Amino acid sequence: MAEVEVSGEGGGLTELPEELLEQIFCCPLLSHVDVVSACLACRKLQEVCQGRSAVWKHQFRRRWPTLLKYYNTAGSHNWWAEYRTRHSIGRQVQTMLDTFSKQFFTKEVPVDGFKDIEALGGPFCFIEDELLSILNKDGRKYLTWKYYSRKILCYLRQRDIMEKLKMFLLTPSQHQNLIEGVVLIDQYCNPLADNSLENILLQLNSITDEVKKVLHVTHTYHPSITAERDDVFIDDLETQQQVLDAMNRVLYKQLKFKGNEEDYYNPMNSYIHQVLCQKKGIPITLCVIYSTIGKNLGVRLEPVSFPSHFLLRWCQKPEGSTDILDYVYIDAFNNGKPQTAKECEHLIGQQVTSKFYNSVTPKDVLFRMVTNLFHLGKREGSDQSYQLLRNALDLYLTLSPDDVRYLMLQARLYFHLGINPEKVLDILQHIQEVDPLQHGVVGHLVQLTLEQIARKNQTTPVQVKRHTDEKHRKIQFSVGLIMKHKRYGYDCVIYGWDPKCTMGLDWMRTMGVHNLPHGPDQPFYNVLVQDGSCRYAAQENLICHASPLEIGHEEVGRYFSEFSGTHYIANEELQNQYPDDMVLTSQLVEKVYGHS
Repeated sequence: MAEVEVSGEGGGLTELPEELLEQIFCCPLLSHVDVVSACLACRKLQEVCQGRSAVWKHQFRRRWPTLLKYYNTAGSHNWWAEYRTRHSIGRQVQTMLDTFSKQFFTKEVPVDGFKDIEALGGPFCFIEDELLSILNKDGRKYLTWKYYSRKILCYLRQRDIMEKLKMFLLTPSQHQNLIEGVVLIDQYCNPLADNSLENILLQLNSITDEVKKVLHVTHTYHPSITAERDDVFIDDLETQQQVLDAMNRVLYKQLKFKGNEEDYYNPMNSYIHQVLCQKKGIPITLCVIYSTIGKNLGVRLEPVSFPSHFLLRWCQKPEGSTDILDYVYIDAFNNGKPQTAKECEHLIGQQVTSKFYNSVTPKDVLFRMVTNLFHLGKREGSDQSYQLLRNALDLYLTLSPDDVRYLMLQARLYFHLGINPEKVLDILQHIQEVDPLQHGVVGHLVQLTLEQIARKNQTTPVQVKRHTDEKHRKIQFSVGLIMKHKRYGYDCVIYGWDPKCTMGLDWMRTMGVHNLPHGPDQPFYNVLVQDGSCRYAAQENLICHASPLEIGHEEVGRYFSEFSGTHYIANEELQNQYPDDMVLTSQLVEKVYGHS
């Protein structure tokens, strides 16, 4: 800040009117540090800066513009206090991030690992804003901070979303808005995505407006054109049919929505924000979109949880009906094709009883969606599928807290992954309370879990590996190098190594290790692969990448702090484990690529 005369014989800064001083301190060239310095100069300037809200509101808006949406524009706020609180929380969050890598480098962050963040006590939006600002920093730097920021943000958002879902389920089913529940499922599984309810409704309303444009051309005075989306339904069947025809034209011909037959089992098909973006989905998500737009236009379309193929039904009787033959069944997966009850049986190739044609509640729809996600998570054994399984089980047990089968699956999953053993004990206790007959299975798993907790509490020193050790003389590569697999062609980064294969005989037989020219008695490397997997690769199968690239693996930040353009730089914890590798990586990069 330039030096300015505060007071003197000829008058100074303090002699100016307070309104003018306020405008001066709102100058874009002044930072918050400059304003604080001015406050320390004299009482008059302190009163101007801190006594008036405009100065610190200006600084708050400049530094954290996205937070203004949380303030009532008509209200009065102490912006100096708000600024100090937000600044303080930011510093505390950064301090905590520095400790996370030291605490949890060798293990998953447990639920109680987030207790310090929860104890901050400030507004959740301040904590969230600081975490988001870290995630938006220079893309190649602060990778470890970003890794733990993402974990903390996911935890906090999922906790908040789960509370909203519980409140949604407490609402009587006739007052539940299906799209709200579907968005909550999406948000819980994708807590960092741009999938707010407001954004989803905006997109659905935009499609609704496109349908109205078509109706205006084909039926100028159609009542749906002026509909205000207030649950007022049209009685006349012919008028409803005109809406459905216009919807099919917009959705399937104009916007090109379709069933994703090519990649049916991709979890993305179950998330409403992805279906709206990609315009591809499975029957249930396409039915949710179709019925929501129909509701906006005055056509009542009820969800039908038909076996293997979710449908909607459209009643042909103005007063409603319990006869399944009085309904047309709409297949949103197949361009909105209308079908009779008999044709629906041909769709799945089997006869079903009349109960499968009944409409279901929003909660039933959510059950079906979550069950789909659960089965998708069981299809593979990757880290992503385990996370999907965890999310699906959390959601299912929120919908049905006392389902012993799913409670046991959750307990076994957490035990298998070796995370949150204390939560496993809580789950097992709940199972015992709900169904005492499970005491045998529960008792066995309790014993195994207690042993797991005892092992976890044993402090195991980090194994330091040096290239100078005689047993490591065959090691040719080092952590941080970008590699390509000679046989399978995948791109990866090294985050660990062993002088020889340390896996069991069954794994070596499955992977054909003994068929390699150098067999298991050669260095093996832990690598993070571009496809999201973690693999264990033999040295003879790896080669330095001709064109180094960033590896899009979510665990990169756990081990590395920065991507230099040619290699990754190990964070402090990984450097402690491999103290010689930083220098060797730099030397090899200079040798292979001509620069460090």
